[in-house]
Amino acid sequence: MNTPEILVLYYSRYGATQKLARLIAEGVDSISGVSSRLRTVPAVSAVCEASEPTVPVEGAPYAEYTDLEECIGLAMGSPTRFGNMAAPLKYFLDGSSGQWLSGALQGKPACVFTSTGSLHGGQESTLLSMMIPLMHHGMILLGLPYSNPELMNTTTGGTPYGVTHLAHADGSAPISADESRLAIAQGKRLAEIALRLHGSN
Repeated sequence: MNTPEILVLYYSRYGATQKLARLIAEGVDSISGVSSRLRTVPAVSAVCEASEPTVPVEGAPYAEYTDLEECIGLAMGSPTRFGNMAAPLKYFLDGSSGQWLSGALQGKPACVFTSTGSLHGGQESTLLSMMIPLMHHGMILLGLPYSNPELMNTTTGGTPYGVTHLAHADGSAPISADESRLAIAQGKRLAEIALRLHGSN
């Protein structure tokens, strides 16, 4: 029997969101009986001639809609774009009507994460924007509880809606210790709840 998998799906322009994704995957993989599946999405362009390579030059493979169907849980991340998720991730989700019609994601747990350049750059509104399509898919949304002490003490990223990272305007800030612990905790929580729900089916 195959090990159940959690899909960690993200778009990352400069690498910070990708780093959060890897930490969440680390948290998932620390839970026995489940493993992570890292996937990204290609950039989109208003110029029709511009296109991404069929296979990413580096990092995770591109997501396919079967990844959504096969996972028992989903962690989804994007950098902030004017307080919203980035267009490439939205574009991918907009193409998931087949999975919506079939109910492929109904009852599966999901969480969200983001990175932004400024302290008040729309982290929470970006997380909420990512939750909306997941609610339409019938997913069960998970946040981060305040039993994680970093939520009360962090001077960088971290919210009860999902882990965040403050990258600074030039993207130079590394993932802080608090952000790292919250990302791993979020992956663990998603994996534990996904296994419980999966086992009850």
